[in-house]
Amino acid sequence: MATADKTLEKMKNNPRGWRIEDLLAMAKRYGIQVRKSGSSHVHFYHDDMIEHISVPAHKPVKPVYIENFLRFVDALKEKTS
Repeated sequence: MATADKTLEKMKNNPRGWRIEDLLAMAKRYGIQVRKSGSSHVHFYHDDMIEHISVPAHKPVKPVYIENFLRFVDALKEKTS
């Protein structure tokens, strides 16, 4: 299992205590584009996906946003495979 997949599993098993930097690293690994619009949110999107997600850049990131990010990555992996 690749390191990125292991990290995603860790996020799924325990969505608490993750930082925005962790999400940025996962986004880079899966080709997800990132936009920081000068606000307190980071926007994740991909050309193959219709929807995008916004995550507040607070530390730590709340579990609900980690779960949303994981659903986004899963949908992307399903769509591109």
